[in-house]
Amino acid sequence: MASYGSLAAVSPLKSADSRALARWIRPAIGAHPWPSTIKGTALDRFNRDASPVELTLVEPLVVEVPADAAWSGQSFRHALRFRRVRPELDPANVEVPVRLPIPESGPR
Repeated sequence: MASYGSLAAVSPLKSADSRALARWIRPAIGAHPWPSTIKGTALDRFNRDASPVELTLVEPLVVEVPADAAWSGQSFRHALRFRRVRPELDPANVEVPVRLPIPESGPR
């Protein structure tokens, strides 16, 4: 199986973006590179008491997001926004830019 790097929950989607993305989402088949549960703080880093969050696992998909270079610890300081699906790209062939300090320690 190809390595897809670390899962990082970054921002909730707006309703219109959710609808645009929905037609591309497919249920996960077989083993999946991401966990089925993440820490609640992955979605709300300011709430230490947040309960774990169950994820709906789907087949990996490449999406385009505009982001600025501002970082706070190991996360983007400002919310990322969904721009569009990139179905012509294979997730296994997408590389994280070297200047982004995304840890290789696994899903968070």
